[in-house]
Amino acid sequence: MSEHVDVAVIGMGPGGEVAASRLLAAGRRMAVIERELIGGECAYWACIPSKTVLRPPEAAGGVDRVEGAAGARLDWSQARDYRDYMARHLDDSGQVRGYTDQGALVLRGGARLLAPGRLDVGGRELTCDHVVVATGSDAVIPPIDGLENVTTWTNRETYTAQDLPERAVIVGGSAVGVETAQFLTRFGVHVILVQRGKRLLGREEPRVGELAEKHLRDIGVDVRLGTDPTRARRDGTASVLDLADGSEVRGDVVILATGRTPRTDGLGLDRVGVQLGERGEVLVDDHCRAADGVWALGDVTAVMPFTHVAKYQGRIAADAILGRPHPANYDGIPRVVFSDPEIAAAGLTQAQADERGLTTSAAVIDLAQSLARPWTYERDPRGHLGLLADTEHRVLIGAWAIGPQAGEWIHQASLAIRARIPVETLLDQVAQFPTYSEGYLTALDALDL
Repeated sequence: MSEHVDVAVIGMGPGGEVAASRLLAAGRRMAVIERELIGGECAYWACIPSKTVLRPPEAAGGVDRVEGAAGARLDWSQARDYRDYMARHLDDSGQVRGYTDQGALVLRGGARLLAPGRLDVGGRELTCDHVVVATGSDAVIPPIDGLENVTTWTNRETYTAQDLPERAVIVGGSAVGVETAQFLTRFGVHVILVQRGKRLLGREEPRVGELAEKHLRDIGVDVRLGTDPTRARRDGTASVLDLADGSEVRGDVVILATGRTPRTDGLGLDRVGVQLGERGEVLVDDHCRAADGVWALGDVTAVMPFTHVAKYQGRIAADAILGRPHPANYDGIPRVVFSDPEIAAAGLTQAQADERGLTTSAAVIDLAQSLARPWTYERDPRGHLGLLADTEHRVLIGAWAIGPQAGEWIHQASLAIRARIPVETLLDQVAQFPTYSEGYLTALDALDL
């Protein structure tokens, strides 16, 4: 005999949690379904543990770069223990109790859609008016010959490791690869980073990738660009990758930072009219609707694979279910790499603007040449800010920043892009002295409008 709920959420990562909490608060009878841990990839194997272990090297580096401060000592065991505390020791019992206390039906296991409004969870059948698919993504395992013969880690093994290797080879130069290289190197691991493209962070402005490479090389990362692994093999205890350029790299582990793939296998989505894209992603409209009575959000949609986007889509989907729909707007959403210094961007790149046929003006400034704050913050200051404006409409359409806490002050550009605030209004802003945000006035003045 089946049990009926108003809404079933499949996958309780950050996006699923936002949707479920919003619907519970509105009085809907909910089933929340999770095959692993409530909180998802972000809470246990990605965002939270990675940013936790990135902070001690950042703090120690900050001390090293300040005149008059004594050197800081890194302690992996303390950092690891705090990471495990922050990741709740892979225990979601508190979250289960919280949802149960709110009246939700909490089910552990894989879900499979049987027909519109019907699903099975480990042999237990439910009926519902709406299904929210928030199953996330899996790490991509690249098709490298012999990879099964070497020691490989994904983000899961990397950010739950109790002991760090002496040597690591990272494959992939996106945000995960850059962050992981920074974390491991600062904790004493010899790191080689291999990137197929000609620069790191290939989806951002070229200058961003160039600066990211410089900062990694400055701390001792061996960056290999324009080549990729062709074969993996074991040589004693070493994991060896033969590269396309004829060289080889060796490590105790090979860390795969080669992207994510939407998690849709076995869900029965074809039975309820859901269409998948070329990458296996669930196709959704601007209200996160995938089919009649079916909604999807987060990485499984591949719209923008960020936790904050999943949470935003959770609000979009929940509000649509509650009868107060409003379309999603992905303009100006920030993208942050939690390296040292931080790398942040929002909106379009120059290449994307050119593809759209926009008439633009760009400006890039070295913050140390324009501001006092970088000099009060650290010796030999680091920091750049780039802006991209639509000259016809006189609004910002893109921005990037590299510098201390750039992930915080990029939101000024993010809001300007999303709200299409006129450049004239932005130029009338009075920024606190001395701050990094002052840099926006200098960069805006440099635009040719």
